[in-house]
Amino acid sequence: MRIVLVGPPGAGKGTQAAFLAKNLSIPHISTGDLFRANISQGTELGKQAKAYMDAGNLVPDEVTIGMAKDRMSQRDAEKGFLLDGFPRNVSQAEALDETLKAEGMKLDAVLDLEVPEDEVVKRIAGRRVCRKDSSHVFHVTYSPAKQEGVCDACGGELYQRDDDSEETVRKRLEVYHTQTEPIIDYYRNQGLLITISALGKVDEVTKRAMDALSRESA
Repeated sequence: MRIVLVGPPGAGKGTQAAFLAKNLSIPHISTGDLFRANISQGTELGKQAKAYMDAGNLVPDEVTIGMAKDRMSQRDAEKGFLLDGFPRNVSQAEALDETLKAEGMKLDAVLDLEVPEDEVVKRIAGRRVCRKDSSHVFHVTYSPAKQEGVCDACGGELYQRDDDSEETVRKRLEVYHTQTEPIIDYYRNQGLLITISALGKVDEVTKRAMDALSRESA
């Protein structure tokens, strides 16, 4: 299957993408991984992306599209892929359609993970990270530390990253509503959109997604 995964920040896209890709035996292609791989390998697209990023500018659509196109052409993606973080706007969605059409392919489904805005803020703003080891992550509601402000694993101080403040989260949501949310209507008009609730435990959301995709491919 060829799937695009969409949803607001905090919807759990990265987590669900990893599980879904494994269950479907297709590669998980994320924008972040594309950038890191191209930059570390010193590809021409990676050099272009790095120049924009170093200057504090957004990477142009054509560079992102070029990276995605190259990744989708690799052998492990012949039978399908799951795109996470791309397309990010309607122009990227249109470019993806053109790229697939040129290769005689098309998307099978666009999975929209739906989460209420207040829940997004609660999920992200509640995160606390260990200053000693950033892989130790807690949540004030869902997975609190035994002692407030202290990491269970190493005793380090727990803090809220600037990116996780409520103000920053709401700004990120504004960007999502303005730039990315329009692709939901774009794909709905193509009859590709599947919307599921991303509330609940991770495995419950994964099962919900797999059931919806199975019905779509039946």
